[in-house]
Amino acid sequence: MEMPQTKFNFDIMGKRKVTIVISSILLILSIASLATQGLNLGIDFTGGTLVEVGYSEAVDLNQVREALINSEFSNAVVQYFGSANDVLIRIPPSDGLNTADISIKTLNVLESTGQNIEMRRIEFVGPQVGEELKNDGGLAMIYALMGILIYVAMRFQLRFSVGAIMALVHDVLITLGIFSVTQFDFDLTVLAALLAVIGYSLNDTIVVFDRVRENFRKIREATPVEVFNFSLNQTLSRTIMTSLTTLLVLVALFIFGGEIIHSFATALIIGVLIGTYSSLFVASPVTIALGISKEDLMPVQKEGAELDNMP
Repeated sequence: MEMPQTKFNFDIMGKRKVTIVISSILLILSIASLATQGLNLGIDFTGGTLVEVGYSEAVDLNQVREALINSEFSNAVVQYFGSANDVLIRIPPSDGLNTADISIKTLNVLESTGQNIEMRRIEFVGPQVGEELKNDGGLAMIYALMGILIYVAMRFQLRFSVGAIMALVHDVLITLGIFSVTQFDFDLTVLAALLAVIGYSLNDTIVVFDRVRENFRKIREATPVEVFNFSLNQTLSRTIMTSLTTLLVLVALFIFGGEIIHSFATALIIGVLIGTYSSLFVASPVTIALGISKEDLMPVQKEGAELDNMP
């Protein structure tokens, strides 16, 4: 049977050796960065107090840091929050000080600089709660991957399941690696974004795998590489349109959503880009490398079934 025609006819699988090398390099760099400098964990995971203050005019961060260094909050981390008038201060856990004490003392220290200051927000997370959130977040990701492994294995075949999980691990590690290299804040909203990326990437991969299974049964003379390539081209327009429309929303969220969800939007933008790439160039090549064939997806013929169906 001759291969049917599709709107696109790219040799996607022909580039799999190149893309596997690219993915391997990105994974090595991500793991190396995570091992050496780690993530810039927010107070959701480390514990401590987060104070947001607003100045009547632009303020120099060095001036704020100097005022805090000369106080009992010398280990505080100071950064701008959206504009030069808004400052975010992260204070590690302090023994004997509650949230009210920290907010009052911080405000008194900052007011010593001689500028008008407005307390915008204060959040406190205990170190024990932060550790629990970090552990529970990691377990949630592991449970999600295990559930996906079982689901794909039951719906398709074990080799497909391994290919899908490898693609998802690829997406998560590279996204974490980018956050490690750039030292963007990693908090609970970013963890939620990573879980959303897992679902998004899996959905794209499932659509491709479903078409692969269907084409294995229709085009029996084709090789596995030809079937995967044909299936990827069949779903390519859907993949592109889904990714573009999702990215439009996420970019709008990043630009207009405010500083407080920048990390969340950034994680989703990175995840959607990496997830689209992995559904094309990681999941399918890994599945082929595991030796998938049409015999694995053909219905098992029961011996003597034809005789049983005779009148």
